[in-house]
Amino acid sequence: MSERFTKDMTFHQAMQTSQQVVGVLRKYNLGCVGCMGAMNETLEQGAMAHGLDINDLLRDLNAIEEE
Repeated sequence: MSERFTKDMTFHQAMQTSQQVVGVLRKYNLGCVGCMGAMNETLEQGAMAHGLDINDLLRDLNAIEEE
């Protein structure tokens, strides 16, 4: 099974795939919903900027069930 979320996708792209993405981002204290950077910042860039492990974030995002 291929991963639905990758480190190179933007936060905006990720949030458009599922309503559950916002909950995962909140778990990591990422307030991406109202952030202008969400349009261009990749998941990897955001994780690094916030001192998060991108692999943990991707694991939780990819655990979201398809809607």
